[in-house]
Amino acid sequence: MTDTDRQKQPASHVSTAGRATTPRRRLRGTLGAGLGLLVLAGSLAACSDGSAGNTAKATPSASPSASDSEGPTVQHTELAGPTPTARPTDLRQVTCQYRKDDTGAPSKNVGFPPSKLTRRVILAKQMIITTNQGEIVIDLATKDVPCAVNSLAFLASKNFYDNTVCHRLATVETVGLGMLQCGDPLATGNGKRKEDGAGGPGYLFDDENLGGMPLVRGTVGLAQATEDANSNGSQFFISFTDENSQLTAAGAAFTMIGVVSKGMNVIDKIAKGGIIPFNGDPTADVRGEGSNAPKKKVVIKDVAIV
Repeated sequence: MTDTDRQKQPASHVSTAGRATTPRRRLRGTLGAGLGLLVLAGSLAACSDGSAGNTAKATPSASPSASDSEGPTVQHTELAGPTPTARPTDLRQVTCQYRKDDTGAPSKNVGFPPSKLTRRVILAKQMIITTNQGEIVIDLATKDVPCAVNSLAFLASKNFYDNTVCHRLATVETVGLGMLQCGDPLATGNGKRKEDGAGGPGYLFDDENLGGMPLVRGTVGLAQATEDANSNGSQFFISFTDENSQLTAAGAAFTMIGVVSKGMNVIDKIAKGGIIPFNGDPTADVRGEGSNAPKKKVVIKDVAIV
């Protein structure tokens, strides 16, 4: 199956026939339509790597609520560090593979990352995101996600993320989850442009660290639809509630890159600001038709891997 076949707009169940022809939005099938199905119907498709995932019924309500104007409920958790799944013995021996994104998704092309890790990448400890709302620091699990960190470092060196907008705020009140999604280089974040969430760097790469980190408050992962395994790009999400653990409990798999060590107060401020419902309908996000944007506009000024 080609990348084009795998990455069309996802349906509620994986199928190679009858797929829509428009490019899928990253995480839309999981944090939008697919997650909406998880929250509303209490189930989710099997793991994206082809193995059967255990389905789990979701407990939070997905019904829209007037409380969105006051922001989502923020849950607090003591977060442990990442647990490796298949740690390379020597990162100098790692070879990363990046391939052209042939899905037709809009992109900002700055080239492909190198296949071999530089010393700077091997020694990388943190991802520092400077935004108009404040600074967010992520402690990276570099030994567990070397190719993801290599990609992030490459994009940062090309100023790929500079002046981009975080386009999506998922709240417990609207989709049963809580996370801020960023990294679409073409997003407007105004709650009106249906293509927000479809953009990327023009290349894709494979999953890492699957199951190596709980998807709870403070964790950060790369965005891809549940059934679209190995289709990581430039988009990432920051979790601000424990409700998100229902995803992995239901069999979803994401490349988890690290844990926020500074700036959760920034994320909480953005989350408490509430959403701009997509075209006035917050449930459109659940159906995968568009992104509910944060009312507090989030503009990334700089990303550094150090």
